Amino acid sequence: MRFSLSSSALSNRLQALSRVINSKSSLPILDSFLFEVDNNVLTLTASDSENVMRSSIGLEDCKEKGAFAVPARTMLDAMKELPEQPLTFDVNITDLTVKIIYQNGLYTFSAQNAEEYPRMQPMPDGATVVTMGAATLADNLTRTLFATAQDELRPVMNGVFFDLTPEGLAIVASDGHKLVRNRNFGIKSDAPTSFILPKKPATLLKNVLNRDGGDVVIKFDNRSAEIQFADGLLCCRLIEGRYPNYNSVIPQNNPNELTIDRKAFISALRRVIPFASESSQLVRLHIENGKLELSSEDIDFATSAKESVTCEYNGSPMNIGFKGSSLSEILNNLDGDEVTVRLADPSRAGIIVPAVQQEDEDVLMLIMPMLLND
Repeated sequence: MRFSLSSSALSNRLQALSRVINSKSSLPILDSFLFEVDNNVLTLTASDSENVMRSSIGLEDCKEKGAFAVPARTMLDAMKELPEQPLTFDVNITDLTVKIIYQNGLYTFSAQNAEEYPRMQPMPDGATVVTMGAATLADNLTRTLFATAQDELRPVMNGVFFDLTPEGLAIVASDGHKLVRNRNFGIKSDAPTSFILPKKPATLLKNVLNRDGGDVVIKFDNRSAEIQFADGLLCCRLIEGRYPNYNSVIPQNNPNELTIDRKAFISALRRVIPFASESSQLVRLHIENGKLELSSEDIDFATSAKESVTCEYNGSPMNIGFKGSSLSEILNNLDGDEVTVRLADPSRAGIIVPAVQQEDEDVLMLIMPMLLND
């Protein structure tokens, strides 16, 4: 079997697929990429047994059909050093040998039998189908993933929760200290349904989705999901269990509102956090009309920092403490020039939202306060 394709096209797809493969695989064959050629299309597959990702590349003048598996490390190392040029694969399926002919040279290595590679289970009939824009899904995952937990006792918190209702789609993550809720009012379902996407496939999707356009089709049931996008397909197991009622922890009445330039807030935080206690990372906010004062200290090392930032504030003066790294993560994952921080009192959760929401979207982030020893 013989076929040709661009080296950069192949390298880009293999780099994306390589993120699926674990450093220690349960089956030796899962350390390989599966190559399948059929009707002028090369389909590349990578798997870790729970997640399977596919990508396709069109070929010219290849009517032959065949499949083989190639060690991932061998292929990645071979592609890494090649500049853009045509590559010709000459594969002997019987002897399982692969030759890659390039401009001034030749690679030769052994392949593995494609029959040993685990196959994807087709999605059963009756699966729920959701369609959304690739850019919308990528943006929502980027905003949400940082808030997922790493909790062995509550595995449902370790993924991204998709909650589809007649009002819209909410994409949620929380680790108990911070929470992100993205609501999209353009994506609805008459029958409420939901699923929890594990962190690994969510991260894979975020990295491969093309923001230039196109739709993503998500098919899911109680156990697994099949996500089809412009450049390929991702199949994964879902996290089973009941996600906590996230709406119940979001305060409905935080009357004190602070509006501030997001980048100025982030910059001030970066300068103040290094002087906070390494164990708590506590940053104290003193808010009064027209001014936000950030301060931190580490009593053990006799260090402290204090900085003021101008803002708009329409509430009573307040001192409240937050974990600096969590506050910084939230601000870095929000869009827009300005953010609005809604507070009730120093013991209740703070709400942070973009000052201007995008059309058909409602982005909200919550952060729990830390106790101040006044």
